[in-house]
Amino acid sequence: MDDWSESAAQPYLWLTTVGRRTGLERTVELWFGLAGRTVYLLAGGGERAGWVGNALAHPDVQVRLGGRTFRGLARAPDPESAEAARARRLLAAKYQGWRAGRPLSRWAAESFCLAVDLAARAA
Repeated sequence: MDDWSESAAQPYLWLTTVGRRTGLERTVELWFGLAGRTVYLLAGGGERAGWVGNALAHPDVQVRLGGRTFRGLARAPDPESAEAARARRLLAAKYQGWRAGRPLSRWAAESFCLAVDLAARAA
């Protein structure tokens, strides 16, 4: 996908993971932020969220975004890293109207951050 701006404006994406216990595919609709070819997701339930546990156990995932499906590799950025901070601000701005100089909501500040690095071509 050459122009990611249209994809970034989508209200949500679908993440497909492989169940860590069942081995079955699981798909969930999620809010997201897109920076380059990396999708950022925040889980208010932390690592207890099923999709987070699945993605960490089986990092090869699929992301359906803007009518296209991409393969991706899930990873957990260091919670104290600049990358995680940027991801939190990105999602807070998109979904909660956050602006620089204002505090993040509890959801944006405390949720578990998961990154998915997308393959260059659709699956």
